[in-house]
Amino acid sequence: MGSRRHAFAILPLAGLCATFLIAGCGQGKAPGGGGPGGPGGPGGQMPPPEVGVITLATEPATLTAELVGRTTPFRIAEIRPQVGGIIKSRDYQEGSQIKAGDPLYLIDPARFEAARDSAEAALLRARATLERAEQKADRYADLLKSKGTSREQFDDAQAAMKEAQANLKVAEADLAKARIELDYTRILAPIDGHIGRSAVTQGALVTANQELALATVQQLDPIYVDLTQSAAQLLRLRRDLEDGQLRRTPGELPKVTLTLEDGSPYPHAGRLEFAEVSVDQGTGTVTLRATFPNPDALLLPGMFVRAQVEEGVRPDAVLVPQQAIQQDRQGQAQAMILTAEGVVEQRRVEVDRAQGNRWLVSAGLQPGERLIVDGLQKARPGSPAKAVDWAPATQAPATQAP
Repeated sequence: MGSRRHAFAILPLAGLCATFLIAGCGQGKAPGGGGPGGPGGPGGQMPPPEVGVITLATEPATLTAELVGRTTPFRIAEIRPQVGGIIKSRDYQEGSQIKAGDPLYLIDPARFEAARDSAEAALLRARATLERAEQKADRYADLLKSKGTSREQFDDAQAAMKEAQANLKVAEADLAKARIELDYTRILAPIDGHIGRSAVTQGALVTANQELALATVQQLDPIYVDLTQSAAQLLRLRRDLEDGQLRRTPGELPKVTLTLEDGSPYPHAGRLEFAEVSVDQGTGTVTLRATFPNPDALLLPGMFVRAQVEEGVRPDAVLVPQQAIQQDRQGQAQAMILTAEGVVEQRRVEVDRAQGNRWLVSAGLQPGERLIVDGLQKARPGSPAKAVDWAPATQAPATQAP
């Protein structure tokens, strides 16, 4: 019995020794072929991560500002009668394109024709009266020379002649007025443009200079776009132009492009005409007016649009891909730089605006520095990294981002 107990005690001890021997044999080579010291190589260190970088450089960039606005007609005319009467006919098609001078309405001209005929008759009478007065004045002048009449009679003849001359001028003016009023019975289009619906029909009674417009004519080619810009933006723009940070061609009007309400671009470019000299006290904005060609009448009055206004050219702009700029918890923009020693450095930057798929950086980055664009999740500030040249897959056109 004693020898059997010793045998059972020796068996676990032998198994334990075998386990240690197997572990000792496997200790010489780690899984993955890293050799002694761990999976990353000698000393257990991981190789530096690869990051895509670009070398920063300045380039000229045309800066644009995106403003909102609405379209307004280039010209607008509300048609109102200048004489009263009954509408005899409407001589245009509602919603059509008309030319200046086209007939629109006809007011019954009967009483105005009678007034013109009466004025013509009064003019003839005034001319006959003047002729008789001139003959009488001439005779009294001859009699006065031969002392055949008194000075008083001569003066009366002269006064009658002058009165007849004045009456002739009044008669001429009355005739001109009657002809003008007769012409006003034919209401003509004052401008080229698109005419809307008619507010009156044939047989309606209208009065001179009434409040209700008979119709409205709007010229839509070209067309105005009224934009609003904050006073702060305008001051910054002027300051940048004065400091030379932005440059414009002298005498050239800034170019403007439009984006329609459905997001599609408007095919024609316009020009900025002028800016108001006063600031709206309620909104703190300044109104800018741009002119656009509108040959297809795609722009209609009252449409909401977004305009991209060229502010000028910045000759030394620093533009970086948008994915290279991140934000910290405070919302401050930051970027990762790879130093000459190959160490990642975190940098706070100031971003001015978006230019297409790139940010315009105004401070924090310098030309010649290597900016990390790809592999930001692997880069750690203060840690080494391996630089790999980065290039975008596709280059989007540089346009102002919303």
